[in-house]
Parts: sequence; C-alpha cells; structure tokens
Amino acid sequence: MIQAADIREWRDHDVVDEKQRKIGVLEAVYVDTTTDEPAVVTVRTGLLSRQRLVFVPLDKAVLGPGYLKVSYAKGLVRKAPSIGTDDVLPAGQEEAIFQHYGMTYQPGANGERQLARR
Repeated sequence: MIQAADIREWRDHDVVDEKQRKIGVLEAVYVDTTTDEPAVVTVRTGLLSRQRLVFVPLDKAVLGPGYLKVSYAKGLVRKAPSIGTDDVLPAGQEEAIFQHYGMTYQPGANGERQLARR
C-alpha cells in the first residue's frame, strides 16, 4: 500500500498509464475517510491556459523513479470527472468519480463524504 505521506512527496511528478503514456502531473492526494488510506489522486492535465484536475483511483498504482503509474488507460482518465485547478471537489461529484471507473461508492453511514484531500 502506498502511504499518504510518501505519495505527497510525488507532487508535481508525472502520472503515466499502464503503457507508460503520460497523463499529466500529480496535484493532490485524496484518502478514503473510513480507512485514511490513499484512494484517489488528482492529475493536472490540459494546455497551460486551460488546465483542469482529473481524478484517478490509486488501486494497483506503482511508484517509479520520477513517476506514478496508474492502472487506468490515458483515454479513460482524460474523460474522468474533473474540477478547475483552483476548485474543490463538490460532495455531489464524488459518486460520479467512482461510477466512471466502475467502482462502488460508499459514503459514511450518515452520508459523510468518502474522500478527503490530504
């Protein structure tokens, strides 16, 4: 398992897909609020004048020298839910991230968010 403190040190490093194609640059780490384990990262993509942050799950992610390799294809990641570079993830958008990657969304018993930025 990748530890949250470790992966924060990779901020601004390249994020690549399973075929080593660059997706973008790691921006932030989100942890699962029930386990406090890293669950999702945001990746800065786009042109300099129109960048956005896309969300990518960390399941099966691998750290390499200067990069983070995720287990999702670049095309799938580029179509993932996103936010502006200065925006915050709205609670209502969390479920869409999980659905995009075919994952189960499980908020807390009282409707608490599943993801928290670290």
